[in-house]
Amino acid sequence: MAVTTKTITIKSKGENDIIDITPQVAEIVQESKIRNGNVTLFVSGSTASITTVEYEPGLVKDFPKMLARIAPQDIEYDHEKMWHDGNGHSHVKASLLGPSLTIPFKDNQLLLGTWQQIVFVELDTRSRERNLVVQILGE
Repeated sequence: MAVTTKTITIKSKGENDIIDITPQVAEIVQESKIRNGNVTLFVSGSTASITTVEYEPGLVKDFPKMLARIAPQDIEYDHEKMWHDGNGHSHVKASLLGPSLTIPFKDNQLLLGTWQQIVFVELDTRSRERNLVVQILGE
């Protein structure tokens, strides 16, 4: 078994910025020379997430609307009482989506569905620079 770890740096525009990172992940898998295995992605931070979607304009608009219905910005959060930083809803959304994702690959190709892309989702209220850990395990 071999393991390789890389980092992708992302500069987000702030809340609801959804960035397709599929090409970067695919390139790291191909460069790893590990033919078959799993790639795990992890975002370091408590107000961002990684998931898969069909990355098309309609869904890119629908996704933040769905999250706003689940964790609206305009309700009271105890996090706000403690820190007064305006991002209690961001923490809740990130907790729901999660900070990591694992994708299998075979013959250096990600085993994603036809319309499935890997996306980084910024949930904080301001622009951020994020580091995504990309760890590949396989043979």
